[in-house]
Amino acid sequence: MAATQITDDDEGKKVVDQNGDEVGIVSDVQHGTAHVNPNPGLTDKLKSKLGWGDADEDTYPLQDEMVQSVTDDEIRLNH
Repeated sequence: MAATQITDDDEGKKVVDQNGDEVGIVSDVQHGTAHVNPNPGLTDKLKSKLGWGDADEDTYPLQDEMVQSVTDDEIRLNH
């Protein structure tokens, strides 16, 4: 399976598990790594969509091998 490229355009996308349940949103992308804010509030979602998000103690890097697919609306995990 080819590696999926994460870009700045993916900021603000929801991250879902295999069942389609939302587990967080991409709050920031640094060097091709998405940083996910688990269970964000409305303010966090808006900040990410506007590109105002940044990685902090409440975000977690998303490892490439965990990503099943990236669509226009979401990043789906394979775990």
